[in-house]
Amino acid sequence: MRAFDFDLFVIGGGSGGVRAARMAAQHGARVALAECAELGGTCVNVGCIPKKLYSYAAGYAESFAEAAGYGWKIPEPPAFDWQQLKENRAREIKRLNGVYRSMLEGARVQLIQGWAQFVDAHTVRVDDKEFSAKHILIATGGMPFVPEVAGREHIVVSDAMFDLDPFPRRLLVVGGGYIACEMASIFNGLGAEVTLLQRTAHILNGFDEDVRQFLAKEMSGAGIDLRFNTVIDMITRQDDGRLCAMLSRGQRIEADTILYATGRVPNTAGLGLEAAGVATGPNGSVVVDAHYRTSVPSIFAVGDVSTQQQLTPVALAEAMVVVDALFGKSRRKLDYQFTPTAVFTHPNIGTCGYTEAAARMKFGKVHIFSSEFRALRHTLSGSHERTFMKLIVDQASDRVVGLHMVGADAGEIVQGFAVAMRAGATKADFDSTIGIHPTAAEEFVTMREPMPG
Repeated sequence: MRAFDFDLFVIGGGSGGVRAARMAAQHGARVALAECAELGGTCVNVGCIPKKLYSYAAGYAESFAEAAGYGWKIPEPPAFDWQQLKENRAREIKRLNGVYRSMLEGARVQLIQGWAQFVDAHTVRVDDKEFSAKHILIATGGMPFVPEVAGREHIVVSDAMFDLDPFPRRLLVVGGGYIACEMASIFNGLGAEVTLLQRTAHILNGFDEDVRQFLAKEMSGAGIDLRFNTVIDMITRQDDGRLCAMLSRGQRIEADTILYATGRVPNTAGLGLEAAGVATGPNGSVVVDAHYRTSVPSIFAVGDVSTQQQLTPVALAEAMVVVDALFGKSRRKLDYQFTPTAVFTHPNIGTCGYTEAAARMKFGKVHIFSSEFRALRHTLSGSHERTFMKLIVDQASDRVVGLHMVGADAGEIVQGFAVAMRAGATKADFDSTIGIHPTAAEEFVTMREPMPG
């Protein structure tokens, strides 16, 4: 039998890779992890964490504006220090990088700095050194995708948004997905003049239609200029340094920064997958089975590099399935059916389960319950922001199969309901639950009359 350097070699130090490496090592496996950048991957360094911190920062502008209704006298206008925010964020991210390193070192995982490439099904090369392993896990995540456009060299992607210098007074966002909408909301809240261009007729493809329409209305009401069915033909830089986007309709938009948030693709280029015989999909994603095994029995893949649900908790869960199968005593399969998610726009979105369209296709007859209202907070704040909630119920079983919210703290609220939905909660269970008053969340257990039709 061949002797290997390691039982598991992990390529990629993001959420999924770190979780797999640490837990495998705790099972007694000999583990190495190779990472060419900072530990923590997209989520910690240029994704979830900094995005949420900046979302909090943008929220203070709303709070300052609303404070007068509650008797607070705030100097006009409050001063915002972009440089200070960047420095504070960088310090926190550095701390988290250290936490990840400490966890891995504490579990006796060997950390290898550098870009790993496959040599064969059991061997990888990092720089000029080769390592062998019984099992190899690909956890390299994803990266921003930018379509071909004249003047492409003038744009930035979401990874660069947290360290822009200087702060963009006019920001043009291209795209309509969750990253585009979040960045538009954040920079609008921080004081930029924001325009969002989307090539289709709506934002947030894949989300419930009522949620998409409601959020678009709220974003427009907050001052974001949403333009649909619009495509950029060319981007040029003017003599004064400003950027000019020429639209397909003949219009032009000037901006200090142009962000392309047009999706992400698996980060597989340069991994040498062909050397190991690993099959990939049309977009470069690693093809895996239900247990995250690739076309090569010794090689696995988890997270954004292979999954259709690009969420940090999904990568963590997939990593645990692999570790349990290889080094633990259990063998399980991950169920994605009621995976909750949030979009940190202003206001937030929280969603779990089926959209109305998907539910009608899956279950046939469904009951729809929805409510739109002005939250109690805004009865004095002066804000016109509204909250939207929606329940989708399978008529045959009375089970709640879709739950959607647009409003303050939507992610925090929906997380709890996701537990109930995973447990099979019915509309009768919702109806018999006492609400917490006065809260927005209680609306989910007090909606009684279904929508007609």
